[in-house]
Amino acid sequence: MKKIGILSSGGDCSGMNATIRSAVRTAIRMDIEVVGFRKGYLGLMKGDCFPLDSKAVSGILHRGGTFLQSARSPEFRTPEGQQKAVAKLKELGVEGLVILGGDGSLAGALALHNLGFPVIGIPASIDNDIPFTDMALGVDTALNNIIYAVDCIKDTASSHARAFVIEVMGRNSGYLASVSAIASGAEYALVPEREFDLTEICQQLRARYEEGRDNAIIILAEGVGSGQTIADSIKDAIGFETRVTVLGHYQRGGAPTVFDRLLGSRFGKNAVELLISGQQGLMVGLSCNSILATPLDDVIKGEKRPQDEVLRLAEVLGV
Repeated sequence: MKKIGILSSGGDCSGMNATIRSAVRTAIRMDIEVVGFRKGYLGLMKGDCFPLDSKAVSGILHRGGTFLQSARSPEFRTPEGQQKAVAKLKELGVEGLVILGGDGSLAGALALHNLGFPVIGIPASIDNDIPFTDMALGVDTALNNIIYAVDCIKDTASSHARAFVIEVMGRNSGYLASVSAIASGAEYALVPEREFDLTEICQQLRARYEEGRDNAIIILAEGVGSGQTIADSIKDAIGFETRVTVLGHYQRGGAPTVFDRLLGSRFGKNAVELLISGQQGLMVGLSCNSILATPLDDVIKGEKRPQDEVLRLAEVLGV
């Protein structure tokens, strides 16, 4: 294998640039040519790529997002789009591909693998909902962003005796909500994995208020429901002045933490080494601080279970 490509797809996250930099530098040391595809699978089908050398990836380690940019491509989801991508790769002389992204991007990687093209996937999703990896790229930075925001909001909550409902990302996963609630000392975390009784929560908030605790933080995973509806219910039930803050895409950006810089560097290096050694159709992942490879077919068919230890810890701490 003399030439490989790399792309980032789906939602961006911090640590992607560190991963790309590591993959490129690893390939260069192995005398492998690297090209980067702009805007994910969309750029792949168009053949929109450029050479990646040490200069191209210089100065990107500390930057959030992905300098290759990302986009979603409905066309690539079709068999015709996937065949078009493989034909373009062969036309460009690219013999293998490293793909960064979440579940949809990894499903695309599996599709290319099933067409006989060598790929290695790298999990990048701040929801931390990808199976066979303890942590996906970008999760740690997102958590730090959330904690900083919650700490700031708590100052206002205590100053004005208010309850704040803070919505974080997580359509099907409550990882960000539960971990950030524990780390910030929030009163409640509402997550998709666990049912909750809003009437009971309001009763508990009223009891807290009667004890003299006149502010509260409720962290809500976006997949649970409307933050405004929950805030209005609290206000109507107990008279708390209630506000809603949706953190939105703020969570994704910013300089990656040391953890994400190191994780991305490890992922990038291992992905290229696997590809060059002839292994393919795999996703690299973190397991007990070791980098392991899992077949993409198992990843796509698998489902990440909520971390029972985290949920039990939240219960013990009264979240």
